Amino acid sequence: TVKENLKTGKAVLLDVREQKEWDAGHLKAARLVPQSKLKMESALADLLKSLPKDKVIYTHCVAGTRALACGAILKKHGFDVRPLKAGYQELVEAGFEKATK
Repeated sequence: TVKENLKTGKAVLLDVREQKEWDAGHLKAARLVPQSKLKMESALADLLKSLPKDKVIYTHCVAGTRALACGAILKKHGFDVRPLKAGYQELVEAGFEKATK
């Protein structure tokens, strides 16, 4: 379902890991929105403006904890968020395409 929604443009995938983790490898379909930025009040307003209110937002991290925390922040601002339990490595193993450097 996640892959299909991303492919058809019904959803976006946010990687809420930090820059170093992203640089070490990330999914082609994902956009980097680090948890540290979501927790910064000063950066939050601009960040929220850049996210689509009319699409499902999937969040992912390494093990699901940050994806849940970030999902809660976004839900408070009216987004349709679905945190993924699967972490980066599990998503790669499930067939999500890795970005090439």
